[in-house]
Amino acid sequence: MSLLSEIHSPSDLRRLPLERLPELAAEIRREIVETVAENGGHLASNLGVVELTIALLYVFDPPEDKVLFDVSHQSYAWKLLTGRADRFRTLRRTDGLSGFQKRCESPYDAFGAGHAGTAVSAALGLAAARDRRGTSEAVVAVVGDASAACGVSLEALNNVRDTTSRLLVVLNDNEMSIGRPTGALSRAFGRMLASPGYNRWKARIEDYGVRRLRMGGLREHYHALESRIKSLFVHRTNTIFEQLGLRYVGPLDGHDIPRLVGAFRALRDSAVPVLLHVRTRKGLGFAPAEKDPEAWHSTGPFDPATGGRRSVPAGSVAWSDAFGAALCDLAVTNPNVFALTAGMASGTGLSGFAERFPDRFRDVGICEEHQMTTAAGMAAGGLRPVVAVYSTFLQRSVDGMIHDVALQGLPVVVALDRAGAVPGDGATHHGVFDIALLRPVPGLAIAQPRTPADLRRMLRTALSLPYPVVLRYPRGTAPDDTACDRGETLPVGRAVELSRTGPAPAVAIWTLGPEDAWADRVAALLKARGVESLHVDARFAKPVDAELLRAQADAGVRAFLTFEDGVRTGGFGEAVRDALSDHPRRPRVVAFGWPDAFVPHASSRGDLLARHHLAPEDAAEAVLSALS
Repeated sequence: MSLLSEIHSPSDLRRLPLERLPELAAEIRREIVETVAENGGHLASNLGVVELTIALLYVFDPPEDKVLFDVSHQSYAWKLLTGRADRFRTLRRTDGLSGFQKRCESPYDAFGAGHAGTAVSAALGLAAARDRRGTSEAVVAVVGDASAACGVSLEALNNVRDTTSRLLVVLNDNEMSIGRPTGALSRAFGRMLASPGYNRWKARIEDYGVRRLRMGGLREHYHALESRIKSLFVHRTNTIFEQLGLRYVGPLDGHDIPRLVGAFRALRDSAVPVLLHVRTRKGLGFAPAEKDPEAWHSTGPFDPATGGRRSVPAGSVAWSDAFGAALCDLAVTNPNVFALTAGMASGTGLSGFAERFPDRFRDVGICEEHQMTTAAGMAAGGLRPVVAVYSTFLQRSVDGMIHDVALQGLPVVVALDRAGAVPGDGATHHGVFDIALLRPVPGLAIAQPRTPADLRRMLRTALSLPYPVVLRYPRGTAPDDTACDRGETLPVGRAVELSRTGPAPAVAIWTLGPEDAWADRVAALLKARGVESLHVDARFAKPVDAELLRAQADAGVRAFLTFEDGVRTGGFGEAVRDALSDHPRRPRVVAFGWPDAFVPHASSRGDLLARHHLAPEDAAEAVLSALS
């Protein structure tokens, strides 16, 4: 019988002898690889924290002790060891386990997160509540080296000294976020590790301290010795954390379970906040992920024996790659084009741009607010910046979009990748709020391409305009592109009719983006019930083509069906309803979009549409009801 099958809670783990924990780690890695191979998910990051997770649960006692992961997509081993092993194969599936920590999923998940940088702030809040109650539980924040450079992480670290005296921050230094970390703080970690004399002496005094720190009479002697040794090497290391009020310990090998267990036991009841620096290796135990952890950060299904990915249909292209190729082509003729990413060059399709135009590319790290305002400054200086960011992460920079970009009328282009539902990742990653967040902002346009050729035209148009433009497109493969891009720009706010099922349509189906299959199915269902319809590609969520809408109503369209991969409240459908609100024929507007609720994860977008009554069959019935 496997060790993992005998562990139903952390208390079962603590009954294992220390020498058997590496065997358990190997079992956990096999389970993670096999499950992600079937369901997709975050692989490299989870393989890198197996021993760290085991050591945390071996020493600390959740759910009384609070352990938070930043970003929490590395919590697979945590789930396996906290009573969810029997459900682990449902990971990321409909009604299955989430790929992130989630408070409503388990009492062991102290704080949910899907965006980087939240752990230290949340941990400070939990510690403040504990101190107010006068209880003694430990609070631990596990933070990646890239997340530690987030603005929100730095803000939290700045407040540790003034908030609590008992906090443990575990800095998981694997030298990789989704893309390689950038900036001065990342280089500072490297300088810490590059001082062999300091680390050799520090390791000796830490071993000494671990044995004696709890002996009150020797505390002063230990700390004095540490200070003397540190003073010899202070010019060769970085003391930023200690200047912020955290005692720095490390670095330790994050795969050495006995050393991790010893460190956690020594530090659990520390009377001062501590930052424990551990070194881990992303992808450990699965050769393809060890070789290329960035490519295996998040993956679809694959062959666990060979690492081979499931094939993509010939001739298809990912939306991210279509964007990257289009931007490269436009940058050839426009030397002012400048691309910015927030730690996501590969994920947003900008790796090729970075290679071809390194002097016109900037990776600011996981700092979306800074990314947006930097772009505003570039635009004010005469450049044509293009901000490439996932829709879900744009939420962090809405103030910059309003205050720094739109208010000043600066021509920043924002390319929103993963706009719409992202089924496997769920509520933290669905890019469904961007239209509703930005549609009320004056002075900007919001567009969504239906095909890669449309994306090229829209990007070209956006770079020619004197005001900000947002382009949104979904995750995954773009539809086959039969249209020819002849280098033209598009008239802003103009929609285009695509098809009709008869000469006298009673219904106009207005969609935003690549929704032809959905619209065609609705049209077929209506036709079977004797109702003719037409299909329009709206192209712009702001401004909407009010002229075409009113012309169709004048021509006898009695009901307008809108469909968007975004929230219905405040979205594109409401813009259509506003445009027709004073039309004398008073046509009905049936707006289809995600509901006023946080949408969970699921196996597929189709599952989500069916669950929320957004399938073509639901739309056809809603339109027929409106007509009657």
